[in-house]
Amino acid sequence: MMTNSVDEQVYEKDGRDDMKDEVHILIADDDMGHATLIRRNLKRAGLPNPITHFKDGRELLDFLFNKSDAPHRESGSSYLLLLDIRMPKVDGVEALNCIKEDDDLKKIPVIMLTTTDDPREIEKCHVLGCNSYIVKPINYEKFVEAIKKLGVFLQVIEVPRIIVR
Repeated sequence: MMTNSVDEQVYEKDGRDDMKDEVHILIADDDMGHATLIRRNLKRAGLPNPITHFKDGRELLDFLFNKSDAPHRESGSSYLLLLDIRMPKVDGVEALNCIKEDDDLKKIPVIMLTTTDDPREIEKCHVLGCNSYIVKPINYEKFVEAIKKLGVFLQVIEVPRIIVR
């Protein structure tokens, strides 16, 4: 372990930073069945990262903005968000907008993972700043395969740390 100039902890493995093991995956989806399938198949794809599930957009925003007594994000940690659109209390589009308007949180990669395939919704999410938009397949086997492929993708991307100011 070493410390860089901004006092963040940097872990090295094979001579380079290995942020992938530190990235905390957040899933915001009100469908427990989908959330379980996502979690299970990301693990099957070889993703060892911690995963936290939120059943609605309000829980997610409370976590990210440290708004309640519930657990909240930690300074210096890296997060990646898999975000459904149709959720109670606060929907995914509103949550995405709140995240991307915040100077610190806007760095969090957001992958929309939803059954909504409306081109206007896809356009709106990209305009608001989502990084990718994936339509959940209806077919179980195709859904499982899509999540496994997503897991492989998540193993090779780099994610910035979020500092609480």
